[in-house]
Amino acid sequence: MFTGRRRWERKGLQIGLVVLLVASAWMLRQTQGAFVLELYEGITRPFQMLQPKATQEESLRDARVLELQTRIGDLESQNKKLKQLLSYVEKEPLSSRPILARVVGRSADNWWQQVTLNRGSLAGIKEGFIVRADGGLVGLVESVTPNTSRVLLISDFKSQVGVTITRTGAKGVLRGTSTSEAVLEFYEKVPNVKRGDLIATSTYSQKFPSGLAVGRVKSLNLKQLPASVAKIELLPPIHSLDWVSVYPKPENQQKENVFDKKL
Repeated sequence: MFTGRRRWERKGLQIGLVVLLVASAWMLRQTQGAFVLELYEGITRPFQMLQPKATQEESLRDARVLELQTRIGDLESQNKKLKQLLSYVEKEPLSSRPILARVVGRSADNWWQQVTLNRGSLAGIKEGFIVRADGGLVGLVESVTPNTSRVLLISDFKSQVGVTITRTGAKGVLRGTSTSEAVLEFYEKVPNVKRGDLIATSTYSQKFPSGLAVGRVKSLNLKQLPASVAKIELLPPIHSLDWVSVYPKPENQQKENVFDKKL
C-alpha cells in the first residue's frame, strides 16, 4: 500500500514537471522571451545598483580624453603641414610670396571640380590667381568673396592647360577627367615623348607662369587620331588637398594657344 502511494507520488511529480516545462515553452513562445528577460533583469538589477557610479564617470572621462587626443593629433598634423609650407614660401622673394590658405569646402558631387578656400579679397586674393600645392599646379581662382575663394581644379573635365614635356619640349593641352589622372593631347602627330616623362606648364601660357609641375606621363597612344594622346598622372595630391599657396596672376605672358582659353 505504502509502495503504491510512493509510486503515484513519483508519477505525479514527473507529470507536474512535464506540465511545467510545456507551460514554460508555451509562455516563451507567446512572449518571445520577454518573460525570461524581465526575470533576468529583476534578478540582476540589485547587483547593478550596487555598482559604483565611478564606472560611468570613468567612461565619460575616457571619452573626453580620447576626444582631446584626437584634436591634438589633428592640430599637430596641421602644424607640421603649415611649417613645411611656410618653409617653402620663405625661400621665395618678398615681392612674390604667396597667400597661404586652407581648403574649407568641398562637395562630394564636385570633388574633382572645385574647392573653397578660407581666404578671399580681404587677404588680397583676386579672380585669376594661381593655386599651387605640394607637387605643383592645383588650379585657378574662379570667384572671390571677402573671406573665401572658389578654385577651379585642373582635374575638372572643363579645364584645359597648355603644357610641355620638360625633357623634349613637345607641347600639347592637358584636359581634366574628374579623377587623379588627366589626358594630354599633343599638337604634334608624332611627339617625342615616352612613359615617365614629366610635364609642366607651357612657356606660352597666358594664365600660368611657365615651368609649374603638373604631372607625369603614365601611358601613351601614338596612334590616336587626329593627334597622339597620353594619360597623365597628376602630381599634386588633388584628392586630399589641405593647405595651398595662392599666387598673383602672371603679367606680360604671351598669348596662349587657342586650346588654353578656359584655364
